[in-house]
Amino acid sequence: MKPKELKEFLDAKAAQYESRSFIDDDPILIPHHFESKADIEIIGLLAAVIAWGNRKSIIKSAWRICELLEMNPAQFVSEHQESDLEALPHFVHRTFMREDLQFFLRALQRIYLDKGGLEKAFHHPEGIKSGIEQWRNWMLETTHAQRSEKHLASPAKNSAAKRINMYLRWMVRSNSAGVDFGIWSTIKAADLYCPLDVHSGRVARKLGLLERKANDWKAAEELRRNLFNLDSEDPIKYDFALFGLGVFEKF
Repeated sequence: MKPKELKEFLDAKAAQYESRSFIDDDPILIPHHFESKADIEIIGLLAAVIAWGNRKSIIKSAWRICELLEMNPAQFVSEHQESDLEALPHFVHRTFMREDLQFFLRALQRIYLDKGGLEKAFHHPEGIKSGIEQWRNWMLETTHAQRSEKHLASPAKNSAAKRINMYLRWMVRSNSAGVDFGIWSTIKAADLYCPLDVHSGRVARKLGLLERKANDWKAAEELRRNLFNLDSEDPIKYDFALFGLGVFEKF
């Protein structure tokens, strides 16, 4: 397709898939059941971190986390004692286990009580990559098992950080379509990166938006540059198009 045709095609697909009907089978369903900023961003992060595998399984596990946090994520994070964490029952979602959840809750408590919250954790004057690394470093200031570090993506180590980029989309993009939340104002939608996985990567390569073969941070940067050329204010809206084409249309 010529550049104009490609933009028109992807604009139409982005509009098609960015709809409320998209929510029902997506992990973003979970934070939509909360109203306060802190509740949304905390449970949103936990849902995003476990968002790999079957989407029904992801949603089921994320709901289980909501129950463990007594349906009050922000209150639990800010007020829990170590005894509350020790009392948490068995939990596992693929390789994310009870021990990892306990670590995340300890680290998030520190971020909220001592650092100013998640929005501040991810905001960095040098951009998204530095913001993700800052959040990761702040999390790792809390005592943790080595195994938990695999749940903290690092663009500096060339990880595509797919789930964290998805989470940032949720928090930053406008809620005008009723899908994303738009509750963070310190990060611009124009600076976001597309969550890159096997589906979006395959479609992007087929459309000539991505040449790099690996789905890593360098590929995410290449894809962002090409999507930015299509829409410099909201390049990540094309995440809906790439995802929909890949998962639903087997493009």
